[in-house]
Amino acid sequence: MFLKKVDGPRAVKLPDGSMMTRADLPPADTRRWVASRKAAVVKAVQYGLISDRQAKDRYSLSDEELAEWITAATRHGMDALKTTQIQKFRQP
Repeated sequence: MFLKKVDGPRAVKLPDGSMMTRADLPPADTRRWVASRKAAVVKAVQYGLISDRQAKDRYSLSDEELAEWITAATRHGMDALKTTQIQKFRQP
């Protein structure tokens, strides 16, 4: 079996003890962003599985969009990534 060379780790251990691998990330052609997919990208960036630059390139995200996801998840938890909750967690 041959493994494709990738930049960075193939898996990272999350604080809850679970492992996250690159296979857990959403497909690169994702267009419909539900909260669970956003959360997977945010966790991958926060715990070093992929860099923020790799995330932006892979998913065609803007700097502001990824930063908003990370900020919302950090301040309010993963529920803040739900589209229906944007008004509730938006900063004045």
